[in-house]
Amino acid sequence: MHIDLNCDLGEGYAVWRLGEPGLDAALLDLVTSANIACGFHAGDPEIMAATCAGAVERGVAIGAHVGYRDLVGFGRRPLDVPADVLRAETTYQLGALAALARSAGGAVAYVKPHGALYNSVVHDEAQARAVVDAVARFDASLAVLCLPGSRLLACAREAGLRVVAEAFADRGYTPQGTLVPRSQPGAVVADPALAAARAVRLAREGVVVAVDGTVVEVAAESLCVHSDTPGALALLRSVHAGLELSGVELRSFTA
Repeated sequence: MHIDLNCDLGEGYAVWRLGEPGLDAALLDLVTSANIACGFHAGDPEIMAATCAGAVERGVAIGAHVGYRDLVGFGRRPLDVPADVLRAETTYQLGALAALARSAGGAVAYVKPHGALYNSVVHDEAQARAVVDAVARFDASLAVLCLPGSRLLACAREAGLRVVAEAFADRGYTPQGTLVPRSQPGAVVADPALAAARAVRLAREGVVVAVDGTVVEVAAESLCVHSDTPGALALLRSVHAGLELSGVELRSFTA
């Protein structure tokens, strides 16, 4: 039994850095796939290049963490972006990260939307298709990492792209299998032991307990822990150790 462990990384900008110094490097030591910010919600060329180099050094798969053009809102504000604009902006981000990954001796292997865009493409057909079109036209060999049951997953599959369903060890779930909005109670799981237990159950049983106590089926090839969740490093260490102790091999889905 094996599963991928991914984390959002490179989410600083200019002099501002997310979390304590050295956080990204420590997180890279624990994951098998890195969702690297591409400059629109966070990330600048220097940070993107350094994060790509760190991933290549550790053999961690590189993913393009594309988002809305929203540095101020960290990409977590819903934006009504026309499909043609979103397609172009997604392509722009893919190209930027691909160039920096190549200069570090690596390559982008997959795409994962960030924040509000991630949530929008769960239900919004037009935005989901815009992201899929951008990926397919840029490089149809790239996998798409997304929520099970989402429009993005369906559209990517229809376009012949590889889809990889993911689940979250540090986020609350609704009974419908979607993520609890961050503005609501129970949205974030900050207890390392609870996150690890959820990760193990997701990996071994394919289920998660929703905020109302409902047991929800979530078939996933990858598990995510967010780098901006309070105590992210402790959470990821606990999840990593819990999976290994339960006999689950950590392996990138790109392997």
